[in-house]
Amino acid sequence: MSIQAYKNQQDWDILGASPLELVRALYRGAIQAIRQARTCLANGQIRERSAAITKACTIVQELAISLDKEVGGDVSASLAELYVYIHKRLGDANIEQTDAPLAEAEKLLSTLLEAWSQLEEEQEEEHHGESLALSA
Repeated sequence: MSIQAYKNQQDWDILGASPLELVRALYRGAIQAIRQARTCLANGQIRERSAAITKACTIVQELAISLDKEVGGDVSASLAELYVYIHKRLGDANIEQTDAPLAEAEKLLSTLLEAWSQLEEEQEEEHHGESLALSA
C-alpha cells in the first residue's frame, strides 16, 4: 500500500470513528510522539526531540480542549488538571533535556489509554448484551 493510500485510509478511519475511538487515537498519538522524543533524546537529536515534544504537547492540549466540563463533572475537571500536569512535564523535559519527565508523561498517558480502552470494551459488551436481549 502506498503512503498516500495509507493516509487516505487513516482519514476515513478518523471520519468514521466514535468519540471514544478519537480520544484513544489522540492518546496513542501522544504516546508515540513521546516515545519518539525519548529516542531522539537518547540519540542527541535536539531538533527532532523538540518537534516530538511539541507534537505531544499539541495533542495533550487538544485532549484538554475537547473535555465537556458540563457533562463530565468531576471526572472532566480531574482530567483537565492531569492534562495541565502532563503538559508541564513535557515542557520540563524539553527545557531540562532529561528522560524522567518524558517517562512520567508516557506512563500517565498509557494508563489513561488503558482506562479508555477498558471503557470501550465495557460499552461493546453492554451493546452486545442489548442486541442479544432484543433478538430473544
